[in-house]
Amino acid sequence: MFSQHAVFFAFLTYRYFRLIVNIVAFYLIRPIAIPENPRLTSQDITVVIPSLALEKDRDELWETVHSILATDPFQIILVTIDENVERVKLMVKNMTTDNVRVLSVNHPNKRRQMVRAIPEIRTNITVFADDDVRWPRTLLPWMLAPLENDEFGGVGTNQKLRRAEDPTLSERIWGYLGALYLLRRNFDCAACNYMDGGLPCLSGRTVAYRTKIISDDAFTCGFTHEEWNSEYQLNADDDNFITRWLVSHGHKIAFQYHRQAEVETTLENNPKFLKQCLRWSRSNWRSNITSMFVERHIWRQQPWSTYAVHLTTLTHWAILWDAGLLYFCPKNIEIFAPVVALIFISKWIKFVGHYIRYPVDVLLVPVSILFGYFHGFFKLYAACTLHITAWGSREGADTNDAYRMIHLTRTDRDHAAEIRALASGTQ
Repeated sequence: MFSQHAVFFAFLTYRYFRLIVNIVAFYLIRPIAIPENPRLTSQDITVVIPSLALEKDRDELWETVHSILATDPFQIILVTIDENVERVKLMVKNMTTDNVRVLSVNHPNKRRQMVRAIPEIRTNITVFADDDVRWPRTLLPWMLAPLENDEFGGVGTNQKLRRAEDPTLSERIWGYLGALYLLRRNFDCAACNYMDGGLPCLSGRTVAYRTKIISDDAFTCGFTHEEWNSEYQLNADDDNFITRWLVSHGHKIAFQYHRQAEVETTLENNPKFLKQCLRWSRSNWRSNITSMFVERHIWRQQPWSTYAVHLTTLTHWAILWDAGLLYFCPKNIEIFAPVVALIFISKWIKFVGHYIRYPVDVLLVPVSILFGYFHGFFKLYAACTLHITAWGSREGADTNDAYRMIHLTRTDRDHAAEIRALASGTQ
């Protein structure tokens, strides 16, 4: 039906048209500038930090809170679990500040911790932050700049990995893979946001929302009663839910790609990184399937982002695409050699800035290529295990894992539907 050349051209176009356009968009995007006379200031922001607050993470949490305090928000609300609340209160007391408030829930779940804090917020803007981030002092004005326009409901920032000091070879390799994960995410978010205002997801590591959006009863009900596959109540993937909520309710999303809005974070620099990848992959499958085939708003509102990031959940399998290209490629050297070169260049072209900043990492390019092929098997396994929500990479995070994915009876589903209808005013 189709000639070999036609199949080759289709493979080549689908795979690399997206890359070429995204590279151009990435280098064209500019952050929304800080106005000369902003009406929003840091005092319009409350920062919410959900945290387990384990003893071994005390120093890291302390540094996170200090870096956020340095940006002068109106208030920080730390939400931990009941069994650790006294430890957190003692830590805050030793900080000698009145700007940090401590709340708790009975068991760890990020959605429940966020919902616990929302009614206590008295500012127009809410920023959610993870307990292992470091903020630059310049962050908040850049996050607030898009929110000067009432059409914007959420703002994300670019992220970078905090590199380990004097790492072993193993730690350097795992850290390198983690750094590329964040860089790839920055690239996709920036490029897609430039093209049509979309992005894969507003990462919960640090993200700003209008408080009136997340304090709405309909949002709270949907956030605490999300269903997956009409069989489970999903209490994981919080940032994916909120991103989809903004899209479905017509709020614009901004991504401030700027060095002064760059948040530092940590990832595992050991084999536990694979468990993080598995968790992220499952989350992407669940959310992108919901976006494309259940809610479906993105097809009309964000067509480029749908093609460039959401559809790749189904279509991007590096080892199959590369093998297919080479199989269908004409075998004369004038075509075959450039195609091989294109495949190789595409593996690192997104990260040129990183290699300029850290030239030694060029030696690890083969590792990233092999990991990209290996990740396809991870992605397939994730697709077959979407009912699993375990972290597997953080102590104490899975103590109440069963709560993240609760099997629903027919009665449960009907009751949840009634609650959502009442909250949205449709009944």
